[in-house]
Amino acid sequence: MKGKLYLIPTTLGDSGLDAVIPKDIQELIPTIKHFIVENIRTARRYLKKVDRNIDIDELSFYELNKHSSPAAISDYLKVIKEHDMGIISEAGCPGVADPGADVVKLAHERNIRIIPLVGPSSILLSLMASGFNGQSFAFNGYIPIKDGERAKKIKQLENRSVNENQTQIFIEAPYRNMKLLEDLTQQCSAGTQICVAVDITLETEFIKTLPAKQWKSQMPELHKRPAIFLLHKNK
Repeated sequence: MKGKLYLIPTTLGDSGLDAVIPKDIQELIPTIKHFIVENIRTARRYLKKVDRNIDIDELSFYELNKHSSPAAISDYLKVIKEHDMGIISEAGCPGVADPGADVVKLAHERNIRIIPLVGPSSILLSLMASGFNGQSFAFNGYIPIKDGERAKKIKQLENRSVNENQTQIFIEAPYRNMKLLEDLTQQCSAGTQICVAVDITLETEFIKTLPAKQWKSQMPELHKRPAIFLLHKNK
């Protein structure tokens, strides 16, 4: 019998499993024996967190990253002819700002049934908590590193937010978080609203929305903490 492709959510950091992953999904995960993963080591650790009695040696893992070729992905999916498979992201939901999307695309082409499972998404959770437009929003990934390109990109996002009434969402490498927030306060108009969401679902969670001008005097400590940045400007 043809298998199914499950999109398996993971915790965001070290948050408790029961707080973010529904019980029925925790019970489903150990029934799957074949996994496409970004990192085998962390995937194994997560599966042990879900079920400490799971026999890791009985499981098959297929590594997926930006270097994985379509041919390799196609080869991975041959398993679904007879078995269910799961995709495990490094954090949050597979396929959302995640290389798992390439697997899902190919699975659709092969008429494989795809089942997304409920779990935490830092993108959606930060949007929910921002107070910004949740009917029109865009995730822009990483902001350019070079100063000139970054300043130009920030202005583009601000203009798009004004013209389309659209929330702009983006991220940065954790060790550059402080620099990004400083650049946002310098490049954005004083009244442009900026939301910073850090350590989402963790005990150290911090989420706050302020005008760009006010962030200048209220800089939180963001260094090496997973963060999402959101921007919205009214006409």
